[in-house]
Amino acid sequence: MFSARITRTAVALALAGAALALPVAAMAGVVVKSTGPSATRYPVGTKLDDDASITLKAGDVVTVLTADGTRIIKGAGTFRVGDRPQVAADRFASLTRKRAATRVRTGAVRGDNEGAATNPSLWYVDVARSGTICLYDLATVRLWRPGTEGTSTYRMFNRETGAAVDVTFDDAVMIAALDPARLPIVEGAPYTITGPDNTTSAQISFVLLEGDFTAPDALAEALIGKGCSVQLETLAASLEAAGEGGAE
Repeated sequence: MFSARITRTAVALALAGAALALPVAAMAGVVVKSTGPSATRYPVGTKLDDDASITLKAGDVVTVLTADGTRIIKGAGTFRVGDRPQVAADRFASLTRKRAATRVRTGAVRGDNEGAATNPSLWYVDVARSGTICLYDLATVRLWRPGTEGTSTYRMFNRETGAAVDVTFDDAVMIAALDPARLPIVEGAPYTITGPDNTTSAQISFVLLEGDFTAPDALAEALIGKGCSVQLETLAASLEAAGEGGAE
C-alpha cells in the first residue's frame, strides 16, 4: 500500500513536470488596421503570434488586437509583435458594451461626448456610413449622427418591401431609437438611410452576431468574418487613439 502511494505520487510529479516542460502557445493577434507602404504585406485579418516579428517601412502603422488589448506598431524597423502592448481594456469595454443599446429609451438621448464626431458604441448605426452592420439584437437598433446641432429627421427604408420609418434627432442629441414595429429589421435585407435633405446618407444591411465576444481579437475575427468592416474600422481607430500614448 505504501509502495502504491509512492508510485502514484511519482506519476503525478512526472505528469506535472511534463506539463511544465510543454511549450507555451504564443498568443495570436489580429491585424485590424494597416496603412503605409507595407499594408499589402500585413492586410486586415492577418493573424500574428506574440513571438512573430514584422518589418515595417517609414510611414507604416499596423494595429493588432489581442486578447489583452491593442498593439500599435509603427515603422521603420523590425518589431516583435508581443513587445510593449498598449492595453485599452476600458475603452474596448465601453465601445462594445451590449447594454448600451438596450438601455436607451425610445426616442433620442444625448450622446456620451457632446459635440464629438466619434461613434461611442459599435452597436450604434452611423447614419453617414454604408456597409454591413453586425448586431447582437436586430429588434434593438439605435441610429447615431455625427453632429449635435439642430433638430433633424432621417428616413430609413427597406428597399425590397418599401417599409419605412422616420427617426428624429432633437437638438444637441446624437442617438435615436428605431421603432421595430414600424420597420422590422431583417437579416440580409437592403436598407437605405436618407438625410434631412432627402439625399441618400447610407446604404446598409444587417447581420446577426451570434456569441458573446469579450476579447478584442475574438470580436475582430467575428466582424471580419461577417464583413462588418465599418465597425472594425471604428474599433481599430478608437483603440488606436486610446493607445497612442504608448505606441512605438
